[in-house]
Amino acid sequence: MKKLLALLMTVSCMLTAQAQNGGYTPTPENLKARSEFRDSRFGIFLHWGLYSVFGQGEWYMTNANINHAEYAKVSEAFYPHRFDAAQWVAAIKASGARYICFTSRHHEGFSMWDTKQSDYNIMNTPYGKDVLRMLADECHRQDVKLHLYYSHLDWTSEDYPIGRTGRGTGREGRANWAEYYAFMNRQLTELLTNYGEIGAIWFDGVWDHDSDSVPFDWQLEEQYALIHRLQPACLVGNNHHQTPVDGEDIQIFERDVPGENKAGLSGQEISRLPLETCQTMNGMWGYKVVDQNYKSTAELIRLLVRTSAKGANLLLNVGPQPDGTLPATALSRLSEMGEWLAVNGSSIYGTEAGEVVVGDSIVSTRCGNVTYLHVLSDKVKRIEVPFTGKVKRVVAFSDKQRLEYRLRDGKLCIPEINIPEETIDYIIEIHKK
Repeated sequence: MKKLLALLMTVSCMLTAQAQNGGYTPTPENLKARSEFRDSRFGIFLHWGLYSVFGQGEWYMTNANINHAEYAKVSEAFYPHRFDAAQWVAAIKASGARYICFTSRHHEGFSMWDTKQSDYNIMNTPYGKDVLRMLADECHRQDVKLHLYYSHLDWTSEDYPIGRTGRGTGREGRANWAEYYAFMNRQLTELLTNYGEIGAIWFDGVWDHDSDSVPFDWQLEEQYALIHRLQPACLVGNNHHQTPVDGEDIQIFERDVPGENKAGLSGQEISRLPLETCQTMNGMWGYKVVDQNYKSTAELIRLLVRTSAKGANLLLNVGPQPDGTLPATALSRLSEMGEWLAVNGSSIYGTEAGEVVVGDSIVSTRCGNVTYLHVLSDKVKRIEVPFTGKVKRVVAFSDKQRLEYRLRDGKLCIPEINIPEETIDYIIEIHKK
């Protein structure tokens, strides 16, 4: 019976995906990967490139209008001698994160692997080692999924048609889109054939041409098809700030949980695809020496909980330093999040969005017949929320002690709860009959 139900679910998901995405029909391997991605709930974003040497964030070239040829000279000083892939992956795995998304090539145009398509890459630095190779091998060894960020735009390439960013980087504007598109596809082929299993390709930069008078044709459908042909289980996501298009497997929200748009980048309609919110641990994505405005561990855990309560993953960013190490504060936050997830992870991993939401103070996740009520404020003394279905019991997650409750007229009331001060997340289990 369980196998029959699983088969029916798979067929249903395929039909839903095809109806939503037009002509694209995800393979069974892809649907399985989507399910595993959705269950993982927590990943770590790593923004690392030449920009780390400047210590001014990943947008430094365009923000400071630096000529790309002058900017490229810093590659001669890039020597991340303390990089240790095993330490990175171990620390991230201990945080409770299930996958890593690494910037293979950001908008600066520098490739962080041994690409044969351009000399502007990690092998032509004093360091001269393929950091992506080391990271991929270690992810596979430690059973952590590896996703790869890839920028559609390039502030360095003369072939890339200049968009609304990177206008002061000294390019002459003699664009050759056909050559640039072929270049990207050759690089994507390298990434998907030379580095083992890749969980997802995470695109960024389509918004660079969102102000064009004539809509720009990125030829995404063909590019997505290439990815799925090379690795059918590889998920495709695009941070274009729009509703997903044909061929995409996940939907991305930048700096906001789905349904919110406080940062102004996530106003798109929520799809039925697996969801992911990307957010910084401090202010910037890439390493910025003056940016020590780290969110507290409590803030980060509550963000993870709120994201999970929307049925979405949290992709939390860390900007590695130019010497190849992760910042000490980031490592501390990762360790503390891991300690919390080791105890409370069953209310996060493998859950769906719950039906109970009361602002930001009370949210919920659900797994089977159990709803996890997450109380994110120690000021809450009494709970009364809409709730459907019959309740078998209500217990505190931490010690499984039964809590008094009343269920009447579609409302669940827990008349008294005592939350210790500074509790990050007081979790209540509601078991349905």
